[in-house]
Amino acid sequence: MAILISVASGKGGVGKSVVSANLALALAKTGRQVLLADLDVGGADAHIMFGELNPSVTLTDFLNKRVSRLEDIAVPITFHPNLRLIAGTGETLATANMAYARKKRLMKHFQELEADVVVLDIGAGTSYHALDFFLMADIHLAVATPEPTAILDLYRFIKLAAIRRVLSCFLSRSPMSEVLSNKDFASVEEVMDVAGATDAEGRATAAAALQSFRPGLIINRASGSSQVNVLYLRKILHQYVGGDLTLLGEIPDDPAVSQAVRKFMPVIEADPESSAAKSLMTVSGAVAQLVEAHDRIRVEHAEQSQEKQTGTLSPEPEVTLPLLTPTRARTDAPPSPHASITKSGTDIVQNISRAVG
Repeated sequence: MAILISVASGKGGVGKSVVSANLALALAKTGRQVLLADLDVGGADAHIMFGELNPSVTLTDFLNKRVSRLEDIAVPITFHPNLRLIAGTGETLATANMAYARKKRLMKHFQELEADVVVLDIGAGTSYHALDFFLMADIHLAVATPEPTAILDLYRFIKLAAIRRVLSCFLSRSPMSEVLSNKDFASVEEVMDVAGATDAEGRATAAAALQSFRPGLIINRASGSSQVNVLYLRKILHQYVGGDLTLLGEIPDDPAVSQAVRKFMPVIEADPESSAAKSLMTVSGAVAQLVEAHDRIRVEHAEQSQEKQTGTLSPEPEVTLPLLTPTRARTDAPPSPHASITKSGTDIVQNISRAVG
């Protein structure tokens, strides 16, 4: 079973597809079998990054059941033998507004793909499609540029993803499902309050879901005059959301990227000595560490399952993903633990603005 990596952003135009394409190629260069899937429903463009201007098959063929398996629409990429592409869709209203049953079928098939790693290029914004595709992955990556609007949209995206993640813990349970499914929540704390009031173990279950939710942050188009105070941003997320964030790296604003896009090539292939390409390789190395950590977790879980079957189960080891050290983040107060803090939208915007300098 492949390890799924989702790449998303709170707003469009931050370079998410460029990051996804380069990340997929970089991971393929490490010897892994990699599949890049374009799930930007309604705005697919990952195929253009590799010069596949008119894909012979797309996600539409699977959604409309012209093919029965996702594997059948994965096409080889000429840049590397270990990389394949599932081109996106969105040229019709039917696919851009995907029905829930169709989305569930798609998500199930993604989890059964034959590959070492699947990189999911998720559409920007906070639609249910974007949030659900983002959360179905094993590793979650968010891309933002160092502008207040991009960071504010990133905060909104992670907040709504956290709410969606906590809700998914309860929507299949009774009596929680009816209580939670019919309510519109504005904060994670609201979900936890309702869960705790309805189910004796509800709040603990919600807290556990949040504790394991640690998206990786990639800052794109960074410059010396505009930086993100990642430690302060993490503090805000702890206070208002309860989740955490790990900085995986920063990619400088580099004309080599746009030049590579015009050549229909990833920049790590078109100009590997450029500053952006080198930074992308560093980010890819950090993501590879997360992949290796998930590999170890799966091996240990498989061993535990085998021990259960043979009746020789040993105490379950505590397994945590590595917390990578943020780079170029300015020093600030350490993140505070999750607290029941309710602030106005103005207060949050002002605090988000302080995270960008």
